[in-house]
Amino acid sequence: MGNEHVGISRRGLLAGATAVTAVGVTGGRAWASAPGTTTGKDMQAAEIPAIWREFVKSPFTHPQIPYIGRAGQCAGAAHFPRRPVVADVRAFGARPDGSTDAAPAINRAIVAAGRKGGGTVLIPPGVYRLDGLIRVGHSNVVLRGAGSARTTLYATRNLTELIGPYGSRYGGDKSSWSWAGGLIWLCPTARWDSLITAVKAKDWPFEGWTGNKRDEWTTLTTVAPAPRGSWSVTVADSTRLKAGRLVLLRLADDTDHTLLQHMAGGGPGPEAYSWDDKTKLTSYVPYEWPVRIVRVQGDKVTLERPLPLDIRPEWDPRLTTHVEALTGAGVEGLTVDCVETPQSQHLLDRGHNGVTFQCAYDCWADDIVVRHVDNGFGLVAASACTLRNTRVAGRGSHHPYFCREGSHDNLVEDFTIEERTAPAPAGTQLHGINVEGLSSHNVWSRGDMRMGTFDSHRGMPFANVRTDITVNNNGRHGGDASAGPLFGARFTHWNIRVSNHRAGLMKIDGLAPRSATVGLNHCTEFDQIDVPDFSGELHTRLELYGTRGVVRPRNLYEAQRELARDPAR
Repeated sequence: MGNEHVGISRRGLLAGATAVTAVGVTGGRAWASAPGTTTGKDMQAAEIPAIWREFVKSPFTHPQIPYIGRAGQCAGAAHFPRRPVVADVRAFGARPDGSTDAAPAINRAIVAAGRKGGGTVLIPPGVYRLDGLIRVGHSNVVLRGAGSARTTLYATRNLTELIGPYGSRYGGDKSSWSWAGGLIWLCPTARWDSLITAVKAKDWPFEGWTGNKRDEWTTLTTVAPAPRGSWSVTVADSTRLKAGRLVLLRLADDTDHTLLQHMAGGGPGPEAYSWDDKTKLTSYVPYEWPVRIVRVQGDKVTLERPLPLDIRPEWDPRLTTHVEALTGAGVEGLTVDCVETPQSQHLLDRGHNGVTFQCAYDCWADDIVVRHVDNGFGLVAASACTLRNTRVAGRGSHHPYFCREGSHDNLVEDFTIEERTAPAPAGTQLHGINVEGLSSHNVWSRGDMRMGTFDSHRGMPFANVRTDITVNNNGRHGGDASAGPLFGARFTHWNIRVSNHRAGLMKIDGLAPRSATVGLNHCTEFDQIDVPDFSGELHTRLELYGTRGVVRPRNLYEAQRELARDPAR
């Protein structure tokens, strides 16, 4: 099957490579304006690294850089759907003066829109008090304010007060509201009901695509071996498959943990690693990857995105069902302003959380600000979602952004983490843009991080990209030792500008296997310093180190998007 693919060709790749680099290239060097410079005479040499030229030749199978050109809602669509207005929250009793609890009225409007098959629910300008949480549980429903500067939802309570304590399924006294749930929670209704029932019963659930016990799935068909990067697979039985259907690719590990080794890039280091005692990590497999089918021809099934991993018989590969997904839903144009309280002690968050997507596919957030939150924007078993023009502000957060429980192919772009407005209380923690729990092929692009870090939170996330980001690197990563490695293979940091010159979790050539650090200004090690999880050669790449803003293409995600635009298509 090799590099069979949809909407991309070698001619398109080469044309795109020319388009995303600067003009006047000579021997890998071009002249273009860079950050902090002006046009005209004040020009700086732009560099096209060798690794980019290599990637163009093998974009779906490159050993260090993952293919993420179709990350995000509708494979990275530039515009979100504009659904007709079907409800105005004022007609359901919401008052824009903050005088009464508007949560019941907003939820009634959302349900009414869902019963109509979808549409936009308007929240006109004003301040709406929320004494409860907002749930978007129906597909194709969009909750739209008048803009983040004009529509404010003022949240007076937290998730512990609204739902109850939420302990960790791994024991201890931790609060799962430290990494789960939102005061705006986009999750299919049946899945949300089952989660909350389990939380109230103190039967702490798994939170992903196959239910609280990970047993709500059936096999659609088994799958023949195929290499990473293939856009199609051969199946044993295609009778239950059709174009447009969302399925799970399910890969189980074997007793030698060869699947985990493969996620880590393979070779002597992962082979020698002790996997058996990493009980939290091993609970994350089977690996579940949601993907939409594009075409079925006999026993050949073409997918919306290329395979993230090899498919091998020893991993019992299957396409399966899953819990009903939330699709085509969004939240736009509003601010969630929580009542200001001191930040909680680490892992004891009460749940002043912003917006969370769970069991959601092809959903989005646009022009959203969250303020005074414990945790800002969450992706929990969410895939192919886009968060655009989002901002975390106020007194300081534990996780400004969290991405976990097997979340894949998401795009977070044009995001801001503001500097905290209140000093951090003793015993609290700041992470940043978090990824963990075997989450893969997620992208953070065009970011302004005035605090935080690139928080790879153990649980061996792999093949994730951070690109074109300025960061004051003052956060710390977390993660239990039983969750295993910080990084799997093919992490890429591309055009990262570290304002305080701290190297930790920015310069990853000494930590992440088969990774790429490209276009990073000179940094030094201080504060939290990690050692590699894997022994021996890591097979990493470090290019244009000690530069700032000169790497071309400037934005790895956008460059890969250009490669996918084939003029001959």
